[in-house]
Amino acid sequence: MSDTSAPPASFKLTSTQWLICVIASIGFAFDIYELLMLPLIVKPALATLSTQLVEQLVAGGMEKADAVALWSPGGKEYIRWARTLFFVPALAGGVFGLIGGYLTDRLGRRRVLTFSILLYAGSAFAAGFATSLSYLLVMRCLVFIGVCVEFVAAVAWLAELFPDPHQREKVLGYTQAFSSIGGLLVALANKGAIAWAALLPAIQGGHEPWRYTLISGLLPAIPLILIRPFLPESPVWQKKRESGTLKRASIMQLFSPELRRATIFTTLVFASSYGIAFGALQQLPQILPGHVDVKAVAEKAQAKVKEAAGEKPVTPRELKLAGAGATENIVANVQSYQEIGGMVGRILLAVLALYVVSRRTLLRIFQIPSLVMITGLFWYISTHLNEAGSLGGIQVAVFVAGLLTVAQFSFWGNYIPLVFPMHLRGTGESFAANIGGRVIGTAAAFLTITLSESKPPDPAKIALMGAYVAGAYALIGTILTQWLPEPPKEGMAD
Repeated sequence: MSDTSAPPASFKLTSTQWLICVIASIGFAFDIYELLMLPLIVKPALATLSTQLVEQLVAGGMEKADAVALWSPGGKEYIRWARTLFFVPALAGGVFGLIGGYLTDRLGRRRVLTFSILLYAGSAFAAGFATSLSYLLVMRCLVFIGVCVEFVAAVAWLAELFPDPHQREKVLGYTQAFSSIGGLLVALANKGAIAWAALLPAIQGGHEPWRYTLISGLLPAIPLILIRPFLPESPVWQKKRESGTLKRASIMQLFSPELRRATIFTTLVFASSYGIAFGALQQLPQILPGHVDVKAVAEKAQAKVKEAAGEKPVTPRELKLAGAGATENIVANVQSYQEIGGMVGRILLAVLALYVVSRRTLLRIFQIPSLVMITGLFWYISTHLNEAGSLGGIQVAVFVAGLLTVAQFSFWGNYIPLVFPMHLRGTGESFAANIGGRVIGTAAAFLTITLSESKPPDPAKIALMGAYVAGAYALIGTILTQWLPEPPKEGMAD
């Protein structure tokens, strides 16, 4: 069902409102920046931080070849830690993010938003100095906690600062579009780290690009420190707190008769959106190195290193780094197609949200095509990795897949504030986003990695399992959407 009248074209904002939009956009951008960082750095990070563990195994009597195989892509320990780094931070973010949502309702939107950005920026910086996998895991958990809390606080904050429905839809839609810019930025940061690592200060005795990529997560804290004094608290929340009429938030209230349906189905359908991304799209950095075109580029880069060395011997490590650098550049390029598609999807969602009255219809515009597209794309990749020249078509398909998937993420930012009352807005958003998206949704990565385990690693199998897992999440979400409640136009009464 569509609205027959066009919404007001006016989008005039005060200087303070522009500041609010700027800081929210920065927060949304670096949310995704931090989340998409792991797929880009997990392989080189595991290669570096497992070196000492391999040496310990050899010292304990294991054959070196066997020890190396355990920690090579597809090996038992590699799979175990890759799985851990994907899922445990998401679990931590979901659990503590839920607490953060409760604190957003208790302490205020602005205060929690500020703290969350500082937490994940500082933790990202510290992660770049990791000396062990345990250290990296702890820092990634803190990053996820900050990201999960920031999303909830920012959406609640924006929804209450812009009470006019049309203006609120625009602000939430367009500020969330910056999430996709965050995806582009992390791809560019990773490429820059690969190109300029040798010129940057040494970290832990080396110049490894993955460390500089992690450290770049500090950037959002800089404008926050400068802008923070000019940001207002949510006037609705502040007024109720000062008058003593602010109701006490409780997680159990989410399951009261009037909110139970919204809580359960928003959480499950939210999970399906994240499952599509983490079950398939975020596995591309593990899949694309197996493509024949990517292998050819890596071999060409290694040949150039040999040619440049002349008669001087080239170590296996130098050849490996040359091939890995060329591969990572291609992967980053393909990821950029996904992020550009995601940005287009977010903008398209922001526009359609002003005209499409039914929220279920709005979601299905992107949800049903993604069910077919994502499953078909990853099945295609699984059968065409050895077909020269197919990489270009995959890039275009990834653009469309990013558009359809990421638009669904923006949908939740517009929808969730309307189905929970003000005093429960942060708690309700947090439950749906963190338990649904960050825990149940990102578990798709755990499933894909586990089901695709093989020795040697088989990128085609990863793609095929990604098609199955993402397809299952998409199908479940599509079915459950029919029970999503249609929110009141002005949101829930408190």
